[in-house]
Amino acid sequence: MTFAWYAHLKELHSKPWVIAALVSWGIALFEYLLQVPANRIGYTVLSVGQLKVMQEVITLSVFVPFSVFYLREPLKLDYLWAGLCLLSAVYFMFRGKM
Repeated sequence: MTFAWYAHLKELHSKPWVIAALVSWGIALFEYLLQVPANRIGYTVLSVGQLKVMQEVITLSVFVPFSVFYLREPLKLDYLWAGLCLLSAVYFMFRGKM
């Protein structure tokens, strides 16, 4: 979803927002076609909260390199703090399974 949501900022910045939205929705549709079955399978062994926290960890793990290397954003210490907060969330959501 990171590419669908943010790549248009670099690649389609001169196009009307409607074009960017349609391209992004096309990319997102493909990702949703993978995500929905994955959530259905995951829900057989994990709670909704656990699935959501896992999704956020994956999202941040993809977003940081994407923003630094693709969008050329500066690497910020805030990413580290956000990651530590997510690690805390992972601990609290999965501590019963440990």
